[in-house]
Amino acid sequence: MNITIRNIPEEVINKIRTLSQVERRSLNNEILVVLERGLNEKLGDFSNLKTNMTKTLQVNIWRGIAEKWEDERSSEEMIKDIYEHRTKGRDVEL
Repeated sequence: MNITIRNIPEEVINKIRTLSQVERRSLNNEILVVLERGLNEKLGDFSNLKTNMTKTLQVNIWRGIAEKWEDERSSEEMIKDIYEHRTKGRDVEL
């Protein structure tokens, strides 16, 4: 997957450039390392995030995105679409 990140402060990109030179990595690879380290610090080992996610973390994630969803469909249409595209997974009790 490719993404574009805009408006990176010059001071941040200079630090990443310096790190990439010190670590002998490309700028792209260094950015990936920095992102992964940041995620590990913030979320812990995210390779097992789906199975290790606490109920509290799930609730906080949902609260963070609550009321930000924009959709032209009615509630009934969205619910129907969710049920039609749902795959079996683990049960979650909130």
